[in-house]
Amino acid sequence: MREQTAIQDHMAHFASAATAPVVIVGAGHSGVAVAAGLRARGWKGGILLLDAEKETPYERPPLSKELLKAGAPDESAVLRKEKFYQDKRIQRVAGAAVESVDRQGRTVLLSDGSRHAYHRLVLATGSRARPLTVPGARLPGVQALRTRDDALELKRLLVAGTRVAIIGAGYIGLEVAAAAAAKGCNVTVLEFQDRVMSRVTSVPVSRHFEKLHERHGVRFVFGAAVTEIEGGQRAERVVTADGAVFHADVVLAGIGVIPNQELAAEAGLECRDGILVDEDCLTSDAAIYATGDVTRFTSPIDGASQRLECIQNAQAQADRVAAHITGQPAAAPEIPWFWTVQHGVRLQTAGVRRPEDDVIVRGDPAGGSFSVIYARDGRLAAVDTVAGLADFRPARKLIAQGALIDPGLAADPGVPLADTILDDPAPAHADLAPARI
Repeated sequence: MREQTAIQDHMAHFASAATAPVVIVGAGHSGVAVAAGLRARGWKGGILLLDAEKETPYERPPLSKELLKAGAPDESAVLRKEKFYQDKRIQRVAGAAVESVDRQGRTVLLSDGSRHAYHRLVLATGSRARPLTVPGARLPGVQALRTRDDALELKRLLVAGTRVAIIGAGYIGLEVAAAAAAKGCNVTVLEFQDRVMSRVTSVPVSRHFEKLHERHGVRFVFGAAVTEIEGGQRAERVVTADGAVFHADVVLAGIGVIPNQELAAEAGLECRDGILVDEDCLTSDAAIYATGDVTRFTSPIDGASQRLECIQNAQAQADRVAAHITGQPAAAPEIPWFWTVQHGVRLQTAGVRRPEDDVIVRGDPAGGSFSVIYARDGRLAAVDTVAGLADFRPARKLIAQGALIDPGLAADPGVPLADTILDDPAPAHADLAPARI
């Protein structure tokens, strides 16, 4: 009933430019995609894009990759050129943060004192780097990496001979480790778990990338719990719980992110490590949507509650919001996918792996190019591909189908992945679509 009422309400405003605009808070990938999607779907009303940063909205993935390379320009690629916003009549307000949402009056208050009414509100507030909270974490030389300013400062500090300590061996930490090693820095990665990327991948992939980094001079210390950063005028040493001391000129904290849900929580929206949204990205207020890294939702694949930090999800959710606001059908839910590049080697993942999944290695990791298949209850649930995409595209389709897989055949890289599938009269989730690249 709520959905039907909401769509009727949306349609009543669809052709009217005189109503309050759709206001989008956040100009990252998802926020900009909502604005672009509304115009692509024929929305004639106003669109107001609010951005706390002053620059033209830019891409985030290059910040830990291309932007850190020697000789790379200091500008990361913009999501859309300024002319796009002008041509599409998307009004941008930059450099002013949203301080509060008045749900009763349907307005938002900005830090510059201005107040803006909304017809529909979209919270695309993203996430921020999880702060390091040990003593000394605020010393100069201790860095996070989330914004372009963060990346430019890190780039300035990464020069040959610099001692770099990276806390955390996730995507960001390892991408920075690769960039720092390439510049001739002495790199030590301190990881609390017993392997790299433990949250997102399996042991075979972790060990492969550990060896890759070690060949480029990166040192790993596992089981390392950082307790203090020591130094006088700036960071000089990292101390761990076992008393070990690591000398460092630069310390990067790559320990994950926190969803920027405070604005939503203060407005009384339901939040739980992310803003809770339904399949249309509606929050607990039928006039407010949320998209991207800040959202928590129920997976259409397995019913699990999840928060995905990836560009694909940000864009897919943006399309669902634009579709719902304009009263149009949205594309089928997609299989999420993720990627990282370290020392020129690309790891690409489709689906969401669980620790208890069966692990099937296709190919020889020693050869540099291989895949890892993850099976759940006999069905293809996720795939990692390392330095090759031969299995990636067919895997996306098979994951979307919830295909039953023959483990023996799947372990043979000479057998096409599509030929490892067993007959299945009742596919698990055939209504899903493979991700588009």
